[in-house]
Amino acid sequence: MKARTLGRHFREGAKSLGRNGWMTFASVSAVTVTLLLVGVFLVLMLNLNHFATVIEEDVEVRVHIDPAATQADKDEMEAKIKAISQVDKVTFSSKEAELKSLIESLGDEGKAFELFEQQNPLNDVFVIKTDKPTDVSKVAKEVEKYPYAAKVKYGQEQVEKMFKVLSISRNIGAGLIIGLLFTAMFLISNTIKITIVARREEIEIMRLVGATNSFIRWPFFLEGLFLGLLGALIPVIVVIASYTFVFDNFDPRLEGLFELLPKFPFTIQVSLLLVLLGAFIGIWGSMLSVRKFLKK
Repeated sequence: MKARTLGRHFREGAKSLGRNGWMTFASVSAVTVTLLLVGVFLVLMLNLNHFATVIEEDVEVRVHIDPAATQADKDEMEAKIKAISQVDKVTFSSKEAELKSLIESLGDEGKAFELFEQQNPLNDVFVIKTDKPTDVSKVAKEVEKYPYAAKVKYGQEQVEKMFKVLSISRNIGAGLIIGLLFTAMFLISNTIKITIVARREEIEIMRLVGATNSFIRWPFFLEGLFLGLLGALIPVIVVIASYTFVFDNFDPRLEGLFELLPKFPFTIQVSLLLVLLGAFIGIWGSMLSVRKFLKK
């Protein structure tokens, strides 16, 4: 396609936005409202997914070693644990380190346990991290069979319930996002279709004077692109401004409870997604509508 022809299509697409003011406003409004809902919901779900991932990464298996185990027994046990295919990392924690950690975790109340420093009742521990958080149960059951594994802890009931809840939450979230996206595409494309249906006479005249389907299609293609981009503008601004405000004002207060995704590059990524989604929906709606008339 010649540059002059392409320039003409761009001008025609832009002029059509002004010539069909109310329909343009309706289309852009539909894109804006729907993408705003998609953007807000996407931000919430991605942060909840991040929160779930952080929780899962904290899950670990703690193997309390029998006091009767010699150093050779401990080395053998560590080697066997590392040989398990689902195990990512094994860390040895001495009973002295365990007591110190206990004292520090209890704050002022932990000072009472300093009396046990001479006669430490705790066990040495192997702390196991798995490749996948869902593998903790399988690894724990395997390690329980080892001779000097006095006790294996990983919060079985709580962990399994948590994984189940997180899995259900992710599936529901993904389903809602997909459903909302399809709803958005349906509503927006139909609004754009109405815009083009109102101009069916313009398409018929262009066909009568000998315009090719490609020549007719390009201005509508670009108009749909412009509608989608304009409709994505406000959602992008709202998402960036709102998330920045929430992150700057609430993330420090939530420290230790809920960690928000860093505002950069997260807001940029969501914004690009909204822009691409708006452009795709605008083009898709326009192309479907124009094709209907070009088939006649």
